[in-house]
Amino acid sequence: MAVPRNALRKWEKVRGFALGLPGATEEFPWGETVAKVDKKVFVFLGVDDGSHPLGVTVKLTDETAHAHALAAPGACPAGYGLGRSGWVSVPLERPGAPAADLLCDWVEESYRTIAPKRLTTELDGRGRPAGAPP
Repeated sequence: MAVPRNALRKWEKVRGFALGLPGATEEFPWGETVAKVDKKVFVFLGVDDGSHPLGVTVKLTDETAHAHALAAPGACPAGYGLGRSGWVSVPLERPGAPAADLLCDWVEESYRTIAPKRLTTELDGRGRPAGAPP
């Protein structure tokens, strides 16, 4: 199945942004791409090979951001009980899917929720990571 070009560009931008955050690493558990900080996942990126629709899953503890993310076309609380902890799955291929800049904001919020204080302080000191939206 072909991956829509616009969705793939968003996915690549979000992935690059996530991996530019302090201490972020990329791993591939369960055959999916995830970004971790301090050995904990802060964004699930799924797969980009066309075998499944592109999407991202982030942890949003801010009520406004959480509600906004759930209002995106096709968005839903994450499976496996993660939704109860604020995790939201947001598809990228649907018409009206969030822009990459907004997705990066949500990734940053998820990162700040998961990352240790020393790394969020480092992020605050250096501003937006390389490749981040303005």
